Amino acid sequence: MVRTLGVAVVGFGWMGRVHTQAYRRLPHHYPQLAVRPELVTVAEEVPGRAEEAADVFGFRHTTRNWREVAADPRIHAVSITAPNFLHREIGVAMAEAGKHIWIEKPVGLTAEDATAVRDAVRKAGVQGTVGFNYRNAPAVSYARELIASGELGAVTHVRIRLLSDYAAHPDGALTWRYERARGGGGVLGDLASHGVDLARHLLGDITALAADTAVFIPERARPTGATAGHTLATGGALGPVENEDYVNCLLRFASGARGVLEASRVSVGEQNNYGFEVHGTKGAVFWDYRRMGELGVSRGTSYQDQPVSTVFVGPGHGEYAAFQPGAANAMGYDDLKVIEARAFLRSVAEGTPYGATLDDAVHSATALDAMSRSAASGSWENVG
Repeated sequence: MVRTLGVAVVGFGWMGRVHTQAYRRLPHHYPQLAVRPELVTVAEEVPGRAEEAADVFGFRHTTRNWREVAADPRIHAVSITAPNFLHREIGVAMAEAGKHIWIEKPVGLTAEDATAVRDAVRKAGVQGTVGFNYRNAPAVSYARELIASGELGAVTHVRIRLLSDYAAHPDGALTWRYERARGGGGVLGDLASHGVDLARHLLGDITALAADTAVFIPERARPTGATAGHTLATGGALGPVENEDYVNCLLRFASGARGVLEASRVSVGEQNNYGFEVHGTKGAVFWDYRRMGELGVSRGTSYQDQPVSTVFVGPGHGEYAAFQPGAANAMGYDDLKVIEARAFLRSVAEGTPYGATLDDAVHSATALDAMSRSAASGSWENVG
């Protein structure tokens, strides 16, 4: 028997919209899911946004005060898609109110914030899913399977890249994302958090790292009105960019493998150039998010001059079968969030965590804090 689960979305920028669309699509892709989301309330402080969301997506109620969501007994699960500096306060409050939470990374500004949310979830006995969506790509699932099975031999090294241009324009508005107190670690929280999660998801725990960071656009204009996403602003007073545009990091894994992680938000000519290359003693795998349904695979016994084949993912890989009937049909970013929504509601229905959890968020945030310390000290830092 399918039961209805009242859900709310707190923060209705782009990511709030993505979560909402994922909830709406769940019954189409996962009709056997034991719970079905009902859109009860959307909370957004910017005037007009919540009302627009209700009109478009069918939320029954709107509010500008997220605390009303915590107090509403009709709501059992909450998507937290507000800015980073609000993650801890909202996450802890929702957990203490007995709400299951699907919260976007990086879960606050520091490892302390992520730990506070995780501990509140544990104490309340509710479920917590985190928005590390790139691990949900079927090709990534297949890569993890190949690594775990030993097809590549012992993993020796990995390179992970997350290069983008969303902040490359010098007229990009000085929003909360560029402030240390509200945005935290800049590109570390925005992109490197995903890189750390992919690294751990594929290769296991990171034990130590050495990082270098930089700010390449030191000043931006303050916006004169409400903003969403990465908008431009001219004419406003200039203010300092307080957090990182770029990070380059060396990684050591508990397995003995080594890695390089590079992330940038100001790379002109790079649009969502995310991916990884994992090398082992017998083979390798290569993944590019922009060709999400393909995985480069090299395996065999040749070692030298061993060829690389392109595998088009299909129904046997990850959650692909819920979206397409045959290999090489394209999936997109929003599909990854539907997979994530399914993991969240399945966790709620069965009382068992699925997908990325708040433990994963704490591990990621701990590594990000270590990157900040390493960049400041110029030395290797232990993780954990």
